[in-house]
Amino acid sequence: MAAVVGKLLRNDFIRLQNSYRPRKYSSFPQFSQNTKKVLTYTGLALTGAAGLALAIHETVSISAGELVVHPPKHPWSHNGPINALDHASIRRGYEVYKQVCAACHSMRFLRYRELVNVSHTEEEAKAEAEEIMVLDGPNEEGEMFKRPGKLFDTFPSPYENEEQARAANNGAYPPDLSLITSARHGGEDYVFSLLTGYCDAPAGVELAEGQYYNPYFPGGAIGMAQALYNEIIEYSDGTPATLSQLSKDVSTFLRWAAEPEHDTRKRMFIKVMLILTLLTGVSYYYKRLKWAPLKSRKIVFKPHQKK
Repeated sequence: MAAVVGKLLRNDFIRLQNSYRPRKYSSFPQFSQNTKKVLTYTGLALTGAAGLALAIHETVSISAGELVVHPPKHPWSHNGPINALDHASIRRGYEVYKQVCAACHSMRFLRYRELVNVSHTEEEAKAEAEEIMVLDGPNEEGEMFKRPGKLFDTFPSPYENEEQARAANNGAYPPDLSLITSARHGGEDYVFSLLTGYCDAPAGVELAEGQYYNPYFPGGAIGMAQALYNEIIEYSDGTPATLSQLSKDVSTFLRWAAEPEHDTRKRMFIKVMLILTLLTGVSYYYKRLKWAPLKSRKIVFKPHQKK
């Protein structure tokens, strides 16, 4: 095909060269109909070959172990440019974390003082902190001691170190949940789908001892057993503790933990938009007031007349 294209192009060039005459105005030389067809078909063939090669490359680069079900988009109440987090749900989510998730997962980047005026009052947050014992010291005798927690203390970790955590969970390391919604693709959608997505393994999928099947976890095999069930805890506000409600509340709590400035950022967005709207109106009025007469002026040139 390349030889045919080259021959046709060479013949057209020789014919154009022999028939060319210098003119004052000349048009751009045109190819013959056969040359146009050949070039068109060649371009289509090259484009199709490039697309096929790209598709083959993408297919090969995805292995079976990387296939995962992407979590669906859920209608969270805090979605949208001006929607705030549900603070009642944050409080219930903290109860779920405290009574269920804290047995295996830590939140070492979150302090009790951050609960104040978000999900708890200052007195309630102090009471929550005093329930834990924190290693402190040394004292005047140079010895370490334990004291009740305070607002500036972080949430306690269930394990002393990573090795202890792996030994207690069949080699699997429970991740820290402080930033889990920011660290996982899908955010709170992923957390909700993971907590509610446990099911029996399909035919052909073999799980090792201590593993469970969850289609939303990469690979499908997860070392964490299903943690939430209907009525596994009782909410302090009397909300029915169904599986979906538990998962929704703890997902909202983890979203807030990863982004405590969520509501502040959206309030700032509203203020900025109001100010920009006001400034835009003032700028338009000033432009119409000051520049409209200048733009509508008619400038006339009067040549100097000799006397």
